[in-house]
Amino acid sequence: MTENHSDIAQAQHEIIDEFSLFDDWLDRYQYIIDLGKKLEPLDESDRHDEALLDGCQSRVWLLASGDDQQLDFKAASDAAIVSGLIYLLLRVYSGRSAEQILNSQPFFIEALGLSEHLSSTRANGLNAMLNEIQRLARQAAQSADGG
Repeated sequence: MTENHSDIAQAQHEIIDEFSLFDDWLDRYQYIIDLGKKLEPLDESDRHDEALLDGCQSRVWLLASGDDQQLDFKAASDAAIVSGLIYLLLRVYSGRSAEQILNSQPFFIEALGLSEHLSSTRANGLNAMLNEIQRLARQAAQSADGG
């Protein structure tokens, strides 16, 4: 269990290391856009209103599958930078247990300076995506507890 928790931390440290290669924010933005292009395409059938997130200026669809032992996320956006942010979140949280997700903090966001460098609408969208991932993890944990 602890080993997998460190996987979340390790994924975040790897992201921080990758971004440390870029000196300025134009290069970092471009890298975020490039990462977004690596997202698995979302089937049109998965782009339904129930999967559409509130709180994002661009359209963001987020879906979860699995159970409390392993939640797998897939997502898409119609905006390039938001797609890159989704890619980063999925890299950190997809394939983890509900407990791991709920017991970890997204410290890479602060370490990269995303809070200061994203527009307020993108920062709100990032927050909405994080909140939804945590909500889905809570829901999976409660289902496992019979609640």
